[in-house]
Amino acid sequence: MNFKENKVNKSKWLIVTFCLVVLCAMVAPSTLKADDWDQATKLTFSEPVEVPGQVLPAGTYWFTLANTDTYRHIVQIWNSDRTHLLTTVVAIPDYRTQPKGETVVRFEERRSGQPEAIRSWFYPGASFGAQFVYPKSPAI
Repeated sequence: MNFKENKVNKSKWLIVTFCLVVLCAMVAPSTLKADDWDQATKLTFSEPVEVPGQVLPAGTYWFTLANTDTYRHIVQIWNSDRTHLLTTVVAIPDYRTQPKGETVVRFEERRSGQPEAIRSWFYPGASFGAQFVYPKSPAI
């Protein structure tokens, strides 16, 4: 066997191995849990909080990403037992450089006497989250 034949055989072996690995990855069952896909997160607030379009009274809520393949930043907010959809918010992507192992909710400053407004929500371990967009307040 000369050098060229050896090189061709090695290339064929690498291609066959690559194809087998891809095939195994495609056939293997997915290990993603439903909560990882929709990023379902149960949040409890001790005071009212604002989300775009409404104020949520103190209580427990579920935040999920809508089941869509086209845009992953549509947040649905459900009641405590996920039987009633309260609101749907179109968000924009938010990024953090250091993902945390727990849910992170960031708030915007509001005037005294107004409920805190949720600025962004990050699922545990995710670098990308959902940033809520509020309308500009009128000039005083």
